[in-house]
Amino acid sequence: MQFKGRSVLITVLSTMIASVLITLLVTDKLVDNNKQPLSVVAASSNKQSYQMTKTEMGKLNAVLELIETKYFTKVEREDILDGAISGMLGALNDPYSVYMEDDTAKQFTESIDGSFSGIGAEVSMENGRVVIVSPIKGSPAEKAGLLAKDILLSVNGESVDGLTLQEAVDKIRGPKGSKAKLSILRNNSTEPIQVVIVRDDIDIETVFASIDKQGIGVIEIRQFSMNTGKRFIEELKKLEQQKLKGLVIDVRNNPGGVLQVVVEVAQAMMKPGSVILQVEDRDGGKEQSKAQGGQKKPYPIAVVTNNGSASASEILAGALQENGLAHVIGEDTFGKGTIQVSYNKALGDNSLVKLTIAKWLTPKGNWINEVGVKPNKVVAPPALYTVARIMLDEPFKKDQFSEQIRSAQVMLQGIGYEIGREDGYFDTKTEQAITKFQRANKLKVTSMLDKPTVAALEKQVIDWIGAEKNDRQLQEAIQWVKQAGKKATK
Repeated sequence: MQFKGRSVLITVLSTMIASVLITLLVTDKLVDNNKQPLSVVAASSNKQSYQMTKTEMGKLNAVLELIETKYFTKVEREDILDGAISGMLGALNDPYSVYMEDDTAKQFTESIDGSFSGIGAEVSMENGRVVIVSPIKGSPAEKAGLLAKDILLSVNGESVDGLTLQEAVDKIRGPKGSKAKLSILRNNSTEPIQVVIVRDDIDIETVFASIDKQGIGVIEIRQFSMNTGKRFIEELKKLEQQKLKGLVIDVRNNPGGVLQVVVEVAQAMMKPGSVILQVEDRDGGKEQSKAQGGQKKPYPIAVVTNNGSASASEILAGALQENGLAHVIGEDTFGKGTIQVSYNKALGDNSLVKLTIAKWLTPKGNWINEVGVKPNKVVAPPALYTVARIMLDEPFKKDQFSEQIRSAQVMLQGIGYEIGREDGYFDTKTEQAITKFQRANKLKVTSMLDKPTVAALEKQVIDWIGAEKNDRQLQEAIQWVKQAGKKATK
């Protein structure tokens, strides 16, 4: 299925955004900086002073003086201040509350607007480790094989262990056209996986729509940026003008975005007064966000999710599912149930503090944090969708063992070469399959896993993944919508 709309240049980014786009309220764009954005947050606004006491200020000044007068080398005062602020937020042990210096704050703001720089993956800090929240669909990060929950170990051979999220992000930065070699650790992998991504600037279109001859429409939402609500409504109206009989909303590998925007998208398919989500403040007070001005649709709707569907994507899936308006198909979502506010004027310069200010709950009051939205029907993706790409220094041959060999085995079996094992051991059947593949593709028959073989194999895998008929989750959603439509007309 070819998606219509502006072509997407996601060849790769010059940095990762410091933490996931998350469920965000951009305060300084939408409300006065000195006012709380939601009434539920106002519980903290009492007469108590939040300024540091003399003793507290004295303690910090004493450390500052020690560093500036006794430390063995000179340190920029600005760096010390930035470190102090980062340390305060780090003490919260919340991966989504972070301090961003000027450059990173600018990139973060651009990402909310729908155009940003990075490698096409959102990241957070969990238990002291840099974790992939979601590779953006179609991005270099996804094409390179990064998955939600992957743990970043090193960048260009330099470990990120013990670094702050900001410091890890800095290591990934680089000029357009340069390469970032990432070492990642994945569940069920016996050794780290190497991934090379070329940096570039990108501009992202967030909404893509299509409709087939039977009137089944598909709208893919890649993230919830400031213009996504408007674009979704535009594309939905176009589909409805073409006699839409059923709708599939694809939010796989959608890392989230702005809260107001996902509310705008959800309410377009809900009757007024329907609860979209609930927001719970630090004292347990709850406020409901209800649909206004939308309408329940007469056609069936399915939402496709995977482990990379995070935050705002989960709000949409949960809202439509619990209101009985959509069938969720695919995998458990990421499981991020908190709301952040972006304070980009509070510090008096171009830096930014992103702070978790509340929980969000589904319409029925469920908190999906670290659990995710459960699909009505679980459909796992084909193994080829999640296999790690192959990085070779030297060819592999019979009787060797490697994670790279395991990836090749998965790929070969996925495109029709029977091996019977996917454990990374290069046995006789693996050798026979590689030999057969080399002959079929007019390659030099070495019976080894060499670079020309890997290049041809990965090209076939990319072509296979690009064929819509092989997208098991999407096809299941389309079939469900068709069947639900037939039942409704009986």
